[in-house]
Amino acid sequence: MNQIITGYDVGALMYSPANAHTGIVDALQQERYPRPFSLAFCLEDTVREEAVEEAERTLCRTLERISAARAEGPFYLPLIFVRVRSPRQLDRLCTRFAPFAPILTGFILPKFFVENCDAYIQIIQRAAAAGLEWRYMPIFESPSMIDLHTRHRQLEQVRDALDSVSDRILNIRVGGADLSHAFGLRRHVDNTIYDLRPVADVLSDLAAVFARQYIVSGPVWEYYAGEGWDAGLRREVELDMLCGFTGKTVIHPSQIPVVNDCLKVSAADYQDARQIMSWDPHNPRLVAASTGGTRMNEYKTHSRWAERVLQLARRYGVQEESISR
Repeated sequence: MNQIITGYDVGALMYSPANAHTGIVDALQQERYPRPFSLAFCLEDTVREEAVEEAERTLCRTLERISAARAEGPFYLPLIFVRVRSPRQLDRLCTRFAPFAPILTGFILPKFFVENCDAYIQIIQRAAAAGLEWRYMPIFESPSMIDLHTRHRQLEQVRDALDSVSDRILNIRVGGADLSHAFGLRRHVDNTIYDLRPVADVLSDLAAVFARQYIVSGPVWEYYAGEGWDAGLRREVELDMLCGFTGKTVIHPSQIPVVNDCLKVSAADYQDARQIMSWDPHNPRLVAASTGGTRMNEYKTHSRWAERVLQLARRYGVQEESISR
């Protein structure tokens, strides 16, 4: 991919098993999915061990068809990623999928933690040395993160290890389903992941360790039909945003517009963010009333928030309210 992308651009990341949904190429070409969105072809949890080899071949054919369709004419092409199973598979696919670099953004690294981070990082470094400009998204979902005696130290250890390839890390992802499974928990449609306190504590630690340096995306919402699913998703994304997570793993096209709507910024936030980021450096005062006169804007304490708001506005827009220009 030649375009400049950031972690904010991933947004709603829709998962698809690599060996299923054979009509996805037609859906992409006909632009049947709400946009913007990103797309992940999964070779891990959604594929049985004995079916992996065939799933790789199927995925190759899918990527070939997307490339051919793209050559026929323009259509909205999402950021596309492949979720691998292991460092060994990543090592093979980095080279095998090199011909698809014009349409393939990179790879998702599951259950990323102390037990495999060094192996993944070595492969990332080798691929970069070979001129393969992939981007990567580690997923923090390993049950070994749960141990309170080691969690903080190990999270910091992994963060420090990632420093060597930080320019290749597009996004940090978290695995709500795997962490819930470790505790034998599952949220109902009228709960959010933050109601599952043991899981929420792990997510909070992940945000505390990684969100200062990376864009960290929220966990999957597993409801996509039935009463209340969209209201539940909206509540969870709003809480994600408040807790330092940006974007969402989705499993159905119906979830994409809900996530995108939540990623839009309010007119008040947008106005205040513009005010903060255009602060006169010669102004001796670093605090002022907000644009609407309802809260305080202080450059030193709100500038990072303002940068985030403007990044989201660039990609997802501003809610339909009156905006002073």
